[in-house]
Amino acid sequence: MNSYLADKNGYYGEFGGAYIPEILHKCVTELQNTYLGVIESEEFKKEFDQLLQDYVGRPSPLYLANRLSAKYGCKIYLKREDLNHTGAHKINNTIGQILLARKMGKTRIIAETGAGQHGVATATVCALMDMECVVYMGKTDVQRQHVNVQKMKMLGAEVRPVTSGNMTLKDATNEAIRDWCCNPADTFYIIGSTVGPHPYPDMVARLQSVISAEIKKQLMVKEGRDYPDYLIACVGGGSNSAGTIYHYLDDERVKIVLAEAGGLGVTSGQSAATIQLGRVGILHGSKSLVMQSEDGQIEEPYSISAGLDYPGIGPMHAHLATTKRATILAVDDDEALQAAFELTKLEGIIPALESAHALGALSKVDFKSTDVVVLNLSGRGDKDMDTYIKVMSLEL
Repeated sequence: MNSYLADKNGYYGEFGGAYIPEILHKCVTELQNTYLGVIESEEFKKEFDQLLQDYVGRPSPLYLANRLSAKYGCKIYLKREDLNHTGAHKINNTIGQILLARKMGKTRIIAETGAGQHGVATATVCALMDMECVVYMGKTDVQRQHVNVQKMKMLGAEVRPVTSGNMTLKDATNEAIRDWCCNPADTFYIIGSTVGPHPYPDMVARLQSVISAEIKKQLMVKEGRDYPDYLIACVGGGSNSAGTIYHYLDDERVKIVLAEAGGLGVTSGQSAATIQLGRVGILHGSKSLVMQSEDGQIEEPYSISAGLDYPGIGPMHAHLATTKRATILAVDDDEALQAAFELTKLEGIIPALESAHALGALSKVDFKSTDVVVLNLSGRGDKDMDTYIKVMSLEL
Protein backbone atom coordinates (compact mmCIF):
# COMPACT_ATOMS: atom_id res chain seq x y z
CA MET A 1 0.00 0.00 0.00
CA ASN A 2 1.44 3.39 -0.94
CA SER A 3 1.31 6.67 0.91
CA TYR A 4 -1.23 8.24 -1.46
CA LEU A 5 -4.08 5.95 -0.34
CA ALA A 6 -6.02 6.20 2.92
CA ASP A 7 -4.64 4.55 6.05
CA LYS A 8 -6.84 2.40 8.29
CA ASN A 9 -8.19 5.49 10.06
CA GLY A 10 -9.12 7.19 6.79
CA TYR A 11 -6.24 9.66 6.66
CA TYR A 12 -4.29 10.74 3.60
CA GLY A 13 -1.25 12.25 5.28
CA GLU A 14 -2.71 14.95 7.54
CA PHE A 15 -6.07 15.02 5.74
CA GLY A 16 -9.20 12.90 6.21
CA GLY A 17 -10.63 11.29 9.33
CA ALA A 18 -14.20 11.37 10.61
CA TYR A 19 -15.38 14.51 12.38
CA ILE A 20 -19.01 13.81 13.09
CA PRO A 21 -21.77 14.61 15.59
CA GLU A 22 -22.31 12.03 18.31
CA ILE A 23 -25.71 11.03 16.87
CA LEU A 24 -23.98 9.73 13.71
CA HIS A 25 -21.19 7.88 15.50
CA LYS A 26 -22.97 4.52 15.39
CA CYS A 27 -23.89 4.88 11.69
CA VAL A 28 -20.41 5.89 10.59
CA THR A 29 -18.67 3.29 12.74
CA GLU A 30 -20.96 0.58 11.34
CA LEU A 31 -20.11 1.72 7.82
CA GLN A 32 -16.38 1.80 8.60
CA ASN A 33 -16.54 -1.72 9.95
CA THR A 34 -18.61 -3.07 7.05
CA TYR A 35 -17.66 -1.46 3.74
CA LEU A 36 -14.38 -3.21 2.95
CA GLY A 37 -15.66 -6.67 3.82
CA VAL A 38 -18.64 -6.17 1.52
CA ILE A 39 -17.00 -4.50 -1.49
CA GLU A 40 -14.08 -6.93 -1.47
CA SER A 41 -16.37 -10.00 -1.31
CA GLU A 42 -16.81 -12.17 -4.38
CA GLU A 43 -20.60 -11.87 -4.15
CA PHE A 44 -20.45 -8.04 -4.29
CA LYS A 45 -17.86 -7.98 -7.07
CA LYS A 46 -19.91 -10.32 -9.23
CA GLU A 47 -23.12 -8.27 -8.92
CA PHE A 48 -21.33 -4.92 -9.19
CA ASP A 49 -19.38 -5.95 -12.30
CA GLN A 50 -22.49 -7.42 -13.94
CA LEU A 51 -24.48 -4.21 -13.39
CA LEU A 52 -21.60 -2.07 -14.64
CA GLN A 53 -21.49 -4.14 -17.82
CA ASP A 54 -25.17 -4.73 -18.58
CA TYR A 55 -26.82 -1.70 -16.97
CA VAL A 56 -24.22 1.08 -17.14
CA GLY A 57 -22.62 -0.02 -20.41
CA ARG A 58 -19.04 -0.44 -19.27
CA PRO A 59 -16.27 -0.50 -20.21
CA SER A 60 -16.56 3.08 -21.41
CA PRO A 61 -14.56 3.72 -24.60
CA LEU A 62 -11.07 5.20 -24.64
CA TYR A 63 -11.32 7.41 -27.72
CA LEU A 64 -8.31 8.81 -29.61
CA ALA A 65 -9.32 12.42 -30.35
CA ASN A 66 -7.31 13.02 -33.52
CA ARG A 67 -8.26 16.63 -34.23
CA LEU A 68 -7.88 17.66 -30.57
CA SER A 69 -4.51 15.87 -30.53
CA ALA A 70 -3.36 17.79 -33.59
CA LYS A 71 -4.37 21.06 -31.94
CA TYR A 72 -2.28 20.42 -28.81
CA GLY A 73 0.63 18.54 -30.38
CA CYS A 74 0.36 15.25 -28.51
CA LYS A 75 -1.79 12.11 -28.48
CA ILE A 76 -4.99 12.75 -26.50
CA TYR A 77 -7.36 9.97 -25.49
CA LEU A 78 -10.75 10.78 -23.99
CA LYS A 79 -12.11 8.37 -21.38
CA ARG A 80 -15.77 8.50 -22.38
CA GLU A 81 -17.60 8.47 -19.03
CA ASP A 82 -20.19 10.67 -20.74
CA LEU A 83 -21.44 7.55 -22.52
CA ASN A 84 -22.44 5.79 -19.31
CA HIS A 85 -26.10 5.30 -18.46
CA THR A 86 -27.31 8.59 -16.88
CA GLY A 87 -24.57 10.52 -18.68
CA ALA A 88 -21.66 10.66 -16.24
CA HIS A 89 -19.27 8.73 -14.00
CA LYS A 90 -21.59 9.11 -11.00
CA ILE A 91 -23.50 5.89 -11.70
CA ASN A 92 -20.38 3.75 -10.95
CA ASN A 93 -20.45 4.92 -7.34
CA THR A 94 -24.21 4.88 -6.75
CA ILE A 95 -24.54 1.27 -7.89
CA GLY A 96 -21.79 0.23 -5.51
CA GLN A 97 -23.19 2.17 -2.56
CA ILE A 98 -26.79 1.01 -2.98
CA LEU A 99 -25.61 -2.61 -3.07
CA LEU A 100 -23.82 -1.89 0.22
CA ALA A 101 -26.92 -0.17 1.66
CA ARG A 102 -29.05 -3.18 0.79
CA LYS A 103 -26.52 -5.52 2.41
CA MET A 104 -26.67 -3.38 5.57
CA GLY A 105 -30.49 -3.56 5.68
CA LYS A 106 -31.11 0.12 4.96
CA THR A 107 -34.42 1.00 3.28
CA ARG A 108 -34.20 4.77 2.70
CA ILE A 109 -31.61 6.56 0.60
CA ILE A 110 -30.60 10.23 0.79
CA ALA A 111 -28.15 12.12 -1.40
CA GLU A 112 -26.86 15.59 -2.17
CA THR A 113 -26.34 16.90 -5.69
CA GLY A 114 -24.98 19.98 -7.43
CA ALA A 115 -25.06 19.53 -11.19
CA GLY A 116 -27.75 16.92 -10.71
CA GLN A 117 -25.80 14.01 -12.19
CA HIS A 118 -25.27 12.36 -8.81
CA GLY A 119 -28.91 12.98 -7.96
CA VAL A 120 -30.05 11.36 -11.19
CA ALA A 121 -27.67 8.43 -10.68
CA THR A 122 -28.94 7.94 -7.11
CA ALA A 123 -32.58 8.17 -8.17
CA THR A 124 -31.82 5.68 -10.94
CA VAL A 125 -30.39 3.01 -8.66
CA CYS A 126 -33.17 3.59 -6.11
CA ALA A 127 -35.71 2.88 -8.86
CA LEU A 128 -33.70 -0.20 -9.80
CA MET A 129 -33.60 -1.48 -6.21
CA ASP A 130 -37.07 -0.25 -5.17
CA MET A 131 -35.89 2.07 -2.39
CA GLU A 132 -37.20 5.39 -1.13
CA CYS A 133 -35.03 8.28 -2.38
CA VAL A 134 -34.68 11.88 -1.16
CA VAL A 135 -32.26 14.21 -2.96
CA TYR A 136 -31.14 17.55 -1.52
CA MET A 137 -30.27 20.20 -4.10
CA GLY A 138 -29.56 23.91 -3.72
CA LYS A 139 -32.30 26.14 -5.11
CA THR A 140 -29.76 27.85 -7.38
CA ASP A 141 -28.87 24.49 -8.89
CA VAL A 142 -32.53 23.43 -9.12
CA GLN A 143 -33.03 26.42 -11.42
CA ARG A 144 -29.92 25.99 -13.56
CA GLN A 145 -30.23 22.19 -13.81
CA HIS A 146 -34.01 21.88 -14.15
CA VAL A 147 -33.87 19.01 -16.67
CA ASN A 148 -32.02 16.84 -14.17
CA VAL A 149 -34.56 17.79 -11.50
CA GLN A 150 -37.35 16.53 -13.74
CA LYS A 151 -35.42 13.31 -14.40
CA MET A 152 -35.08 12.68 -10.66
CA LYS A 153 -38.79 13.22 -10.13
CA MET A 154 -39.66 10.97 -13.07
CA LEU A 155 -37.47 8.27 -11.49
CA GLY A 156 -39.52 8.51 -8.29
CA ALA A 157 -37.19 10.61 -6.11
CA GLU A 158 -38.29 13.48 -3.90
CA VAL A 159 -36.15 16.55 -4.66
CA ARG A 160 -35.86 18.96 -1.73
CA PRO A 161 -34.66 22.45 -2.73
CA VAL A 162 -32.30 24.04 -0.20
CA THR A 163 -32.53 27.79 0.41
CA SER A 164 -29.67 28.38 2.88
CA GLY A 165 -26.31 29.93 1.97
CA ASN A 166 -25.85 30.52 -1.75
CA MET A 167 -28.17 27.56 -2.36
CA THR A 168 -25.64 25.28 -4.07
CA LEU A 169 -23.78 22.02 -3.36
CA LYS A 170 -22.35 22.93 0.05
CA ASP A 171 -25.80 23.81 1.34
CA ALA A 172 -27.37 20.67 -0.12
CA THR A 173 -24.71 18.62 1.68
CA ASN A 174 -25.45 20.42 4.96
CA GLU A 175 -29.14 19.49 4.70
CA ALA A 176 -28.42 15.88 3.76
CA ILE A 177 -26.24 15.50 6.86
CA ARG A 178 -29.03 17.03 9.01
CA ASP A 179 -31.48 14.48 7.55
CA TRP A 180 -29.05 11.65 8.33
CA CYS A 181 -28.76 12.88 11.93
CA CYS A 182 -32.57 12.74 12.25
CA ASN A 183 -32.99 9.32 10.61
CA PRO A 184 -29.90 7.25 11.42
CA ALA A 185 -31.57 3.85 11.82
CA ASP A 186 -33.07 3.20 8.38
CA THR A 187 -31.25 5.76 6.20
CA PHE A 188 -28.14 5.31 4.07
CA TYR A 189 -26.44 8.48 2.81
CA ILE A 190 -25.00 7.97 -0.69
CA ILE A 191 -22.33 10.67 -0.90
CA GLY A 192 -21.48 11.53 -4.48
CA SER A 193 -17.82 12.43 -4.17
CA THR A 194 -14.60 11.69 -2.29
CA VAL A 195 -15.66 13.96 0.57
CA GLY A 196 -17.28 13.43 3.95
CA PRO A 197 -16.18 11.38 6.96
CA HIS A 198 -14.16 8.19 6.59
CA PRO A 199 -14.93 5.76 4.96
CA TYR A 200 -16.63 7.80 2.20
CA PRO A 201 -13.52 9.25 0.48
CA ASP A 202 -11.87 5.82 0.33
CA MET A 203 -15.08 3.97 -0.54
CA VAL A 204 -16.04 6.32 -3.39
CA ALA A 205 -12.50 6.25 -4.78
CA ARG A 206 -12.50 2.44 -4.73
CA LEU A 207 -15.87 2.25 -6.51
CA GLN A 208 -14.76 4.78 -9.14
CA SER A 209 -11.40 3.06 -9.63
CA VAL A 210 -13.04 0.97 -12.34
CA ILE A 211 -12.15 3.96 -14.56
CA SER A 212 -8.37 3.66 -14.12
CA ALA A 213 -8.53 -0.14 -14.19
CA GLU A 214 -10.10 0.10 -17.65
CA ILE A 215 -7.62 2.76 -18.79
CA LYS A 216 -4.74 0.38 -18.00
CA LYS A 217 -6.26 -2.41 -20.10
CA GLN A 218 -7.31 -0.13 -22.95
CA LEU A 219 -3.93 1.62 -23.22
CA MET A 220 -2.17 -1.73 -23.37
CA VAL A 221 -4.22 -2.58 -26.44
CA LYS A 222 -3.88 0.84 -28.09
CA GLU A 223 -0.34 1.85 -27.10
CA GLY A 224 1.40 -1.36 -26.04
CA ARG A 225 1.85 0.01 -22.52
CA ASP A 226 -0.60 0.34 -19.66
CA TYR A 227 0.24 3.88 -18.52
CA PRO A 228 -0.05 7.37 -20.06
CA ASP A 229 2.37 10.26 -19.63
CA TYR A 230 -0.42 12.49 -18.35
CA LEU A 231 -3.78 11.98 -16.65
CA ILE A 232 -6.10 14.99 -16.66
CA ALA A 233 -9.43 15.40 -14.86
CA CYS A 234 -11.57 18.12 -13.35
CA VAL A 235 -11.82 18.27 -9.58
CA GLY A 236 -14.62 19.57 -7.40
CA GLY A 237 -15.22 17.09 -4.62
CA GLY A 238 -12.99 14.72 -6.53
CA SER A 239 -14.71 11.45 -7.51
CA ASN A 240 -14.10 11.36 -11.26
CA SER A 241 -10.49 12.40 -10.79
CA ALA A 242 -9.98 9.86 -7.98
CA GLY A 243 -11.29 7.12 -10.27
CA THR A 244 -9.05 8.27 -13.11
CA ILE A 245 -5.83 8.29 -11.11
CA TYR A 246 -6.47 5.53 -8.53
CA HIS A 247 -4.33 2.77 -10.06
CA TYR A 248 -1.60 5.23 -11.06
CA LEU A 249 -1.07 7.04 -7.76
CA ASP A 250 2.25 5.34 -7.01
CA ASP A 251 3.43 5.30 -10.64
CA GLU A 252 5.75 8.30 -10.84
CA ARG A 253 5.99 7.94 -14.63
CA VAL A 254 2.46 9.33 -14.81
CA LYS A 255 1.97 13.07 -14.33
CA ILE A 256 -1.37 14.01 -12.74
CA VAL A 257 -3.04 17.29 -13.71
CA LEU A 258 -6.23 18.34 -11.93
CA ALA A 259 -8.35 21.27 -13.10
CA GLU A 260 -10.37 23.14 -10.49
CA ALA A 261 -12.95 25.84 -11.10
CA GLY A 262 -11.41 29.31 -11.25
CA GLY A 263 -14.82 30.97 -11.64
CA LEU A 264 -14.32 34.62 -12.54
CA GLY A 265 -10.66 34.35 -11.55
CA VAL A 266 -8.79 32.97 -8.54
CA THR A 267 -8.35 36.46 -7.01
CA SER A 268 -11.81 37.76 -8.00
CA GLY A 269 -13.67 36.66 -4.89
CA GLN A 270 -15.90 34.66 -7.24
CA SER A 271 -14.07 31.35 -7.50
CA ALA A 272 -14.17 27.70 -6.46
CA ALA A 273 -10.41 27.11 -6.72
CA THR A 274 -10.39 25.40 -3.34
CA ILE A 275 -6.89 23.94 -3.46
CA GLN A 276 -5.33 27.28 -4.34
CA LEU A 277 -7.52 29.38 -2.04
CA GLY A 278 -8.19 26.93 0.77
CA ARG A 279 -6.64 26.48 4.19
CA VAL A 280 -6.66 23.41 6.42
CA GLY A 281 -10.04 23.02 8.08
CA ILE A 282 -12.99 20.73 8.74
CA LEU A 283 -15.92 20.52 6.31
CA HIS A 284 -18.68 17.92 6.12
CA GLY A 285 -16.91 15.44 8.35
CA SER A 286 -13.32 15.45 7.17
CA LYS A 287 -10.13 17.49 7.50
CA SER A 288 -9.07 18.97 4.19
CA LEU A 289 -8.42 22.24 2.36
CA VAL A 290 -11.40 24.56 2.77
CA MET A 291 -12.24 28.05 1.53
CA GLN A 292 -12.73 29.96 4.77
CA SER A 293 -12.44 33.42 6.28
CA GLU A 294 -9.82 34.45 8.85
CA ASP A 295 -12.17 33.42 11.67
CA GLY A 296 -12.94 30.04 10.09
CA GLN A 297 -16.30 30.77 8.48
CA ILE A 298 -16.89 28.85 5.24
CA GLU A 299 -16.72 31.18 2.23
CA GLU A 300 -19.18 30.88 -0.62
CA PRO A 301 -17.64 29.43 -3.78
CA TYR A 302 -18.65 30.33 -7.33
CA SER A 303 -18.36 28.46 -10.61
CA ILE A 304 -20.39 28.41 -13.81
CA SER A 305 -20.31 24.64 -13.26
CA ALA A 306 -22.75 23.43 -10.59
CA GLY A 307 -20.75 20.25 -10.03
CA LEU A 308 -17.54 22.13 -9.15
CA ASP A 309 -19.23 24.84 -7.06
CA TYR A 310 -17.96 23.57 -3.69
CA PRO A 311 -15.76 25.25 -1.03
CA GLY A 312 -13.85 22.07 -0.11
CA ILE A 313 -11.94 19.26 -1.71
CA GLY A 314 -11.60 15.57 -0.93
CA PRO A 315 -8.75 14.68 1.46
CA MET A 316 -7.06 12.51 -1.17
CA HIS A 317 -6.68 15.51 -3.46
CA ALA A 318 -5.59 17.83 -0.66
CA HIS A 319 -2.80 15.33 0.06
CA LEU A 320 -1.85 15.00 -3.62
CA ALA A 321 -1.65 18.79 -3.90
CA THR A 322 0.40 19.40 -0.76
CA THR A 323 2.84 16.58 -1.59
CA LYS A 324 3.12 17.89 -5.19
CA ARG A 325 2.08 14.51 -6.60
CA ALA A 326 -0.55 16.36 -8.63
CA THR A 327 -0.35 19.65 -10.49
CA ILE A 328 -3.40 21.81 -9.78
CA LEU A 329 -4.56 24.30 -12.42
CA ALA A 330 -7.38 26.81 -12.08
CA VAL A 331 -9.57 27.05 -15.19
CA ASP A 332 -11.95 29.99 -15.20
CA ASP A 333 -15.49 30.14 -16.60
CA ASP A 334 -14.51 31.63 -19.95
CA GLU A 335 -11.68 29.14 -20.48
CA ALA A 336 -14.02 26.24 -19.73
CA LEU A 337 -16.66 27.54 -22.11
CA GLN A 338 -14.08 28.04 -24.85
CA ALA A 339 -12.81 24.48 -24.31
CA ALA A 340 -16.35 23.09 -24.45
CA PHE A 341 -17.08 24.74 -27.78
CA GLU A 342 -13.67 23.69 -29.10
CA LEU A 343 -14.27 19.99 -28.35
CA THR A 344 -17.73 20.22 -29.89
CA LYS A 345 -16.38 21.68 -33.13
CA LEU A 346 -13.27 19.49 -33.36
CA GLU A 347 -14.67 16.12 -32.25
CA GLY A 348 -18.47 16.38 -32.37
CA ILE A 349 -18.76 15.80 -28.61
CA ILE A 350 -20.61 18.24 -26.33
CA PRO A 351 -19.05 17.94 -22.86
CA ALA A 352 -20.50 18.74 -19.46
CA LEU A 353 -19.26 22.04 -18.03
CA GLU A 354 -17.38 20.10 -15.36
CA SER A 355 -15.47 18.13 -18.01
CA ALA A 356 -14.88 21.36 -19.93
CA HIS A 357 -12.65 22.51 -17.07
CA ALA A 358 -10.41 19.48 -17.64
CA LEU A 359 -10.33 20.32 -21.34
CA GLY A 360 -9.43 23.90 -20.43
CA ALA A 361 -6.26 22.63 -18.78
CA LEU A 362 -4.86 21.37 -22.10
CA SER A 363 -3.70 24.83 -23.17
CA LYS A 364 -1.86 25.29 -19.85
CA VAL A 365 0.42 22.24 -20.19
CA ASP A 366 3.55 22.10 -22.36
CA PHE A 367 3.21 18.70 -24.03
CA LYS A 368 5.83 16.87 -26.09
CA SER A 369 4.80 15.32 -29.40
CA THR A 370 5.41 11.84 -27.98
CA ASP A 371 3.21 12.35 -24.91
CA VAL A 372 0.20 10.10 -24.41
CA VAL A 373 -2.53 11.98 -22.54
CA VAL A 374 -5.71 10.51 -21.06
CA LEU A 375 -8.40 13.03 -20.15
CA ASN A 376 -11.53 11.97 -18.32
CA LEU A 377 -14.59 13.28 -20.12
CA SER A 378 -16.65 12.82 -16.98
CA GLY A 379 -20.07 13.84 -18.28
CA ARG A 380 -22.12 14.83 -21.28
CA GLY A 381 -23.35 18.32 -21.96
CA ASP A 382 -27.10 17.73 -22.21
CA LYS A 383 -27.68 19.19 -18.74
CA ASP A 384 -25.73 22.36 -19.60
CA MET A 385 -27.43 23.24 -22.86
CA ASP A 386 -29.25 26.22 -21.34
CA THR A 387 -25.89 27.74 -20.38
CA TYR A 388 -24.37 26.99 -23.77
CA ILE A 389 -27.41 28.46 -25.54
CA LYS A 390 -27.14 31.67 -23.51
CA VAL A 391 -23.46 32.01 -24.42
CA MET A 392 -24.17 31.42 -28.11
CA SER A 393 -27.00 33.97 -28.10
CA LEU A 394 -24.68 36.57 -26.55
CA GLU A 395 -22.09 35.95 -29.27
CA LEU A 396 -24.55 36.40 -32.12
